[in-house]
Amino acid sequence: MSAEPVPVRLRPPAHRVARAALGYWAVRSALFWGLVAAGSVVARVATGSGWALVGLAGAVLLGLVGSLVVPRWRYAVHRWETTPDAVYTQSGWLSIERRLAPTSRIQTVDSSQGPLERLFGLSNVSVSTASAAGELTIEGLDAPTAERLLAELTTYAQAAPDDAT
Repeated sequence: MSAEPVPVRLRPPAHRVARAALGYWAVRSALFWGLVAAGSVVARVATGSGWALVGLAGAVLLGLVGSLVVPRWRYAVHRWETTPDAVYTQSGWLSIERRLAPTSRIQTVDSSQGPLERLFGLSNVSVSTASAAGELTIEGLDAPTAERLLAELTTYAQAAPDDAT
């Protein structure tokens, strides 16, 4: 007689990203939409087109939403958690993606930090696994947490009995 599998319900991962990610996401969005707005102004001056004003209005509106609403929304969604057995991430803002990877499948653990992220004291940790789905990325970690996570994941991967293939 075989036992029926017990359904598993995933809960959100335990840890939020750093609060500084709110400012980072807001500034990054403002810079992008500011460039789009500047392009609209240049187009208006160069061509005199009324459509450039529509583009400018759209850029300002989307810039406000992208700088004031989206960062808070992302902060509410983005989470991460690691255990000796798995890495678990949740990200997105329109579509939410949850990914779980066994530590025994970890092949590499990397960190990255762009210039704007350095300004905010943030880092990203990427975990590549033996999966066609690609790497898991935890964005918006404060730098000390990212360093601790790199060491932790390396230890977990080395202790795993499998060979990540």
